[in-house]
Amino acid sequence: MYHGMINVYKEAGYTSHDVVAKLRGICKQKRIGHTGTLDPDAVGVLPVCLGNGTRLCDMLTDKDKEYVADFCLGITTDTQDISGTVLEKKDADVSTEEVEKAAAFFTGEYLQLPPMYSALKVGGKKLCDLARAGKEVERTPRPVTVYSLEFLKKEHPCYTIKVACSRGTYIRTLCHDIGQRLGCGAVMTKLVRTRAGEFGIENALTLEKLEAMAKAGTFGEAVIPVEKMFGALPAVSVREAGFKALRNGNPLREEAATAFGTDKAAGEVRMYNHQGIFYGIYRYEAEREMYVPVKMFLPEDEG
Repeated sequence: MYHGMINVYKEAGYTSHDVVAKLRGICKQKRIGHTGTLDPDAVGVLPVCLGNGTRLCDMLTDKDKEYVADFCLGITTDTQDISGTVLEKKDADVSTEEVEKAAAFFTGEYLQLPPMYSALKVGGKKLCDLARAGKEVERTPRPVTVYSLEFLKKEHPCYTIKVACSRGTYIRTLCHDIGQRLGCGAVMTKLVRTRAGEFGIENALTLEKLEAMAKAGTFGEAVIPVEKMFGALPAVSVREAGFKALRNGNPLREEAATAFGTDKAAGEVRMYNHQGIFYGIYRYEAEREMYVPVKMFLPEDEG
């Protein structure tokens, strides 16, 4: 069984669940999960977790994202992207400067109304399922943060923007909101996720490439070890006498562990056994003089 993460390049036409299903067949294991939904028409970075790496899914989903998106003014659709039904068309009688000013309004934190065509649930039902049934329900705007918004191309009435944002930000809704602020509407026509946390599009692998690697017996080269995601944390090794407590995911007394290169390490640390095998993330609590488990990633023979 493989354990770790893969930086997958999701191609158009696949749902995120399709990618997971395809990978299960490619690497012949069931324990796989993705870290954040991309719409079927969208392409780009989709980090996928395997084996004990699936314990990272919630942590990676929380990471910031970066996108490149195309949108055109003067069109409004029910899905807020070009795949939807056109609801309204208007002349985009605005200047490029006005478009830039409208977009700048949404930088920083703002309250974004989730679109009906989304996987969010209200009353236990997905909004997209309700939308397909012709129902629209009240949604609560959610705070999102647009860290930066840069115009890459301006060919009025169509534009290309690069957006760095917090998790939960809908880029098609951002495009829609820009159009609403301008009074002419807007629709997203293309979306590429260029970054998700530490994963960049320049290193992403297509399903075709991953399938070829599996056939060649080199699939493991695409798997990033779990511990690499915590490379910034100091490393601590447990002495052999403390191994049983580590294996059981129990707190460890300070004297049972040795930090690499120092007497001890504060805050969160990468915890290894006495043979140098990674076991999980611990946090040092000075008042107790103990390391306590934050999240365990048991080795293959114990996971």
